[in-house]
Amino acid sequence: MDQALLTPKALYTQAMYKYRDRVAVHCGGRDFTYAEIFRDSCRAAHAMLEVGAGRNTRVALMMSNCIEYVIADQAVIQSGSAKVPLNDMLGEKEIVYIMANSNARLAVVGPNFFDIVARNRDQWPELETVVGVAPSADCPDGVVPWADFLARGADTPPDIAVSLDDLARLSYTGGTTGRPKGVKHTQQKTSLNMFSHLIEMGLLDDERLLLSSPLPHSAGALLQAGLLKGATHFIESRFDPETVVRRIQDDRVTFTFLVPTMIYRVIDWIGDQDYDLSALRTILYGAAPITVDRLRQGLELFGPVFMQLYGQSEAPNFITRLRREDHSLEPDRIHRLKSCGQPVMMAQVRIVDESGQPVARGETGEITALTPYNTSGYHELPEKTAQTIVDGWVHTGDIGMQDEDDYVYLLDRKNDMIISGGMNVYTREVEDAIQICQGVSQVAVVGLPHADWGEAVTAFVVATAPGTASEDDILGHCRAELSAYKRPKRVHFVDTLPLTTYGKLDKKVLRQQWVDAYTGADTAD
Repeated sequence: MDQALLTPKALYTQAMYKYRDRVAVHCGGRDFTYAEIFRDSCRAAHAMLEVGAGRNTRVALMMSNCIEYVIADQAVIQSGSAKVPLNDMLGEKEIVYIMANSNARLAVVGPNFFDIVARNRDQWPELETVVGVAPSADCPDGVVPWADFLARGADTPPDIAVSLDDLARLSYTGGTTGRPKGVKHTQQKTSLNMFSHLIEMGLLDDERLLLSSPLPHSAGALLQAGLLKGATHFIESRFDPETVVRRIQDDRVTFTFLVPTMIYRVIDWIGDQDYDLSALRTILYGAAPITVDRLRQGLELFGPVFMQLYGQSEAPNFITRLRREDHSLEPDRIHRLKSCGQPVMMAQVRIVDESGQPVARGETGEITALTPYNTSGYHELPEKTAQTIVDGWVHTGDIGMQDEDDYVYLLDRKNDMIISGGMNVYTREVEDAIQICQGVSQVAVVGLPHADWGEAVTAFVVATAPGTASEDDILGHCRAELSAYKRPKRVHFVDTLPLTTYGKLDKKVLRQQWVDAYTGADTAD
């Protein structure tokens, strides 16, 4: 077999032609066919090549959800370039670092990022071209308007050979050092990951997907899988529970992706109102388990449609899957709701001890995963790569156990990561931000249970002296230093922080001291 047939470029070229007359995307009040998206993505790909993009060249996509993101994403594939996705939930410091570290040569930028680009462009010496997703009159000097950029290229696929070993994607994930890590995925691994998505999502020929979370995140991979299948995608600029319900009823949406917080918002918005939700076949969710009470409500409203995924940037989205039939309230199966499911077809899972040796079923250890789409490593971080990828297995940093039926249970996070509203928050980064706030002597950040967010970022502060720092001071400081989803939802002043016998901060004890004190109410935006 010609290996070129397995590249994303070949796969999407065939799919776009095969489904050319179908509606691929509904966005901004308009329908776009596969033929239209392919035509414009080819034009953009030629323009990318003209300005120096191409095999292994980084192209940053810095936009909110819009049709231009879909086209630019496909253009990166057709040009053989490597995508660097950035979402609008990132803070400016993170964007500055990612752009510099990735050595992006080209950036396609939405208008909400224009100011950040203008302030920091001189810090990105590799960045040669910035394309603005806005009319010409609204693009700053030095930014090429999107329409002008498209006009440069032909509407046929570029004749460029792409190797399976070429870089396809450089995704950045947070780290305990506070600096994001660039996770590398080759063209071959990207194709294999899409195959896994198609298998595990179970997409049918008439699928209609609703995506309202950021496309640079997991939703973008679901979009790519759906495009290979010929599905129709409804893409929203932001999540809104009313829109979700009306899309299901009026547009007969069959599949949507939500984190548990979003599911709860939808359930609460519906309340006792009557809607026709019969078209919906799948609610795919991730980042946290769904609570039993909320599942009971969800099953009553939607029927047996829930499916959970577990993965991470190093092995995107599908390491395990909790099937629809696993979402059962039957007494002999209800315990499985605490799990993230069984390993998917293309993955193996091992629970290992601190020396890397497998533990017995039912025993606790670090979750490791072996998939054909595991990352090839971290960009410019060989030591971290060697720590994370051992004999091909990804060490996830998640603590868990696996039962006799292969169900995997997440118990804790080795690096104290918090998952709030479906987004990863690393406590060290939040602590570093708070520590420099005036009047703060010590700080510890943990995640505490929250009815909507799953976990609420909670800061415990020891002040240098009584009254030298206030909750308002700290929250205000965090608004300037951190992305919105990383900011503490609660700040508590304490006299001391618990320590281990070795004199280290004992977050496990701290969390346990407070975990029963909350019912889920927010105290901060």
